Amino acid sequence: MSPKGDRSMVPGLVTGMVTTAKQMLAPVRTAEYPDVAPDLPARSRGVIALVEQNCTSCMLCARECPDWCIYIDSHKETVEAPAGGGRARQRNVLDRFAIDFSLCMYCGICVEVCPFDALLWSPAFEYAEGDIRDLLHEKERLGQWVETAPAPPPLDPGAEPASEVSAASKPARGGRARG
Repeated sequence: MSPKGDRSMVPGLVTGMVTTAKQMLAPVRTAEYPDVAPDLPARSRGVIALVEQNCTSCMLCARECPDWCIYIDSHKETVEAPAGGGRARQRNVLDRFAIDFSLCMYCGICVEVCPFDALLWSPAFEYAEGDIRDLLHEKERLGQWVETAPAPPPLDPGAEPASEVSAASKPARGGRARG
């Protein structure tokens, strides 16, 4: 090996040693997780929570789930007509709503497609289980996480009103002229 080749390696070696020395002297940034709770970012995804009163058993979330990890059972009940008239109606009653978190990939499609805001993200993330079969959470357990979910962000005051609102505020079209 030539002496010139040895000298060309020296600057790179010194740079590497300086970098290593800086890292050794820098303060340690170890996360003391079980003892100190992490500082989570706003609106972070942890677990899917269920607002049972809002669920109409429309099955959109179960149909759209790419992992098929949402299980819904419901039955129909007849609601009697008011005394003033009309006819009896039927409504869906939620019997079972379960999410198998061992299959869930946390994509959030179910939360996005729910038209009644029955599903929402909770930042709770400490729901580990010792047995994989215990990761199937029923509606009671999913309902416990609702109180940990943050409120939705406020609406943008400069945004255009929703098309439904602007259509409802327009005056009704006049009827045909009779002649």
